[in-house]
Amino acid sequence: MRVSVFAPLALSLLLFSGVSGGHAQSTNSTNGGVDKVAPVEENPDPLKTRLSDTAERRRRKSLKNELSPEDKKWLSEDVVWIITDEESQAFKNLANEEEREQFIEQFWLRRNPNPDSPENEFREQHYLRIAYANEHFAAGKPGWRTDRGHIYIAFGKPDSIDSHPSGGNYDRPLEEGGGNTSTFPFEVWHYRYLPSVGDNIDIEFVDSCMCGDYHATIDRSEKDALKHTPGAGQSLYESLGKATQADRFSGGGLEQLPTGPNSAAQQSKQFDRLDTFAKIFAPPPVKFADLDEFLGSNAKILTGPPFLFDVRTDYVKLTNDTVMVPLTLQIRNKDMTFNSKEGFSTATVNILGRVSNLNHRAVQTFEDTVKIDTPADLLTRKQNELSVYWKALPLRPGLYKVEIVIKDVNNPDHIGTWKRSVNVPKYDDDKLAASSLILADQMERVPSKDVSTGNFVIGNTKIRPRVPPTVSTPVTFHRGQNLNFWMQVYNLGIDSTNKKNDATIEYQILDMATNKQILETQESASKLNPNADQLTLEKSLPLASLEPGKYEVTIKINDSNSKQQIAQSAPFTVVQ
Repeated sequence: MRVSVFAPLALSLLLFSGVSGGHAQSTNSTNGGVDKVAPVEENPDPLKTRLSDTAERRRRKSLKNELSPEDKKWLSEDVVWIITDEESQAFKNLANEEEREQFIEQFWLRRNPNPDSPENEFREQHYLRIAYANEHFAAGKPGWRTDRGHIYIAFGKPDSIDSHPSGGNYDRPLEEGGGNTSTFPFEVWHYRYLPSVGDNIDIEFVDSCMCGDYHATIDRSEKDALKHTPGAGQSLYESLGKATQADRFSGGGLEQLPTGPNSAAQQSKQFDRLDTFAKIFAPPPVKFADLDEFLGSNAKILTGPPFLFDVRTDYVKLTNDTVMVPLTLQIRNKDMTFNSKEGFSTATVNILGRVSNLNHRAVQTFEDTVKIDTPADLLTRKQNELSVYWKALPLRPGLYKVEIVIKDVNNPDHIGTWKRSVNVPKYDDDKLAASSLILADQMERVPSKDVSTGNFVIGNTKIRPRVPPTVSTPVTFHRGQNLNFWMQVYNLGIDSTNKKNDATIEYQILDMATNKQILETQESASKLNPNADQLTLEKSLPLASLEPGKYEVTIKINDSNSKQQIAQSAPFTVVQ
């Protein structure tokens, strides 16, 4: 992740510095008015020879053009749909990696809707949209590369969708020529307003290959499956003998719609449609002015008496160059200080976090507040519960240091700190891989308006991880709870002929005391989403039938197309 954008910010961890050419040196000294010149070597070292002006310009130019693989991926994947041509060219012309890191910081800061906040809602939302696109719009290629993914990442969820996933019978409106025909699968996304585009914008996507790859089109006739079938799918005028099917292809316009009552009006709007289409696929404008400094890099880390809390880290792929790292903090309410007033008890905890790279440079800072209000007569019950806080950090693959400080507002000397190194994994295109296997005490679908937004939300699922007290300790569930587990699978092989995946997913639960499988079941990836190279696995298991003890859940993926296998396991404990 870049410092400041899938998320705030991932900085490159290795700085590239140019090697300057050596110079043969001469020294002058005054000795009776005579200059002494250093003798010329008979066989000078070519590495120490001063470059000519032309050679030096070429050397500097070559350095400017040398982008690291990570920089290339950030440019061509992470921000490809939102970066302007001018910004892209400026990024390519930068001389070294340090300048590119600064550029990326400023790129996200320019788009920060609240420049006074150390968080960047734009960047966080951007990476959540990428995650949603990858999960819902994949079609033999990652969802972010599809046209629907492009539009979703750039503009978010449409206000309404007219979806025809199976195509079939279709009554054309009069503006498309009227009459009845049969169509390929298609969708029309409607936005009430798009900044820099206009009001009441409709974007049509057609799956003409019947393979799940919906492409955006300006020609509304593309969805007509009978357009080239003689005598089939006639329009209103064609059925009345006022026009022929051949007329559709003779106008030379942007669309090949049938001639109809509104044809003249539609022709006059073609340039407007073309202009709108160009605006839709242009990068969205930068809304906020440049900022000189990255806020929060000098945030003060508090110290004091220990205020204990637990932290869990997970990893979820967003793009090849950016990984979402959810941090889940768990605080015992009994460790908080409650103040009671007018029949209510209140506790407040401030949270400050910082992520630094190997150069000790802050790449992301976040701060938030957890507040608990409860009737005073229910305070004892509330103190026996846990409070959980969640922060999703988009980061680039690599090693980071994460520092978190919490402060009890009602007891300012009550302070807790947590510091760990975090090794964010790299997900290669050709390697079958998976996210963290998350064991959760809550997992539920979210309303469509909350997709990819809010605490504990990944895609269209709210999943609250159960946090262990230490890294080596299993999470604990009560027999009256459900064991919810969630995992994503990446880079499933897609058959080049039928454009489908072919993998078997096996679920196992092992009794650690007896080493016996108490659950073993499997399903096919093609039944979940046949055209996707990425899958989300969500399962819920009641624990009432399990005896108290230690168990382990394992998910195995066997990909027949790529001939690869992976497995993820997570231990858990069941108590009475």
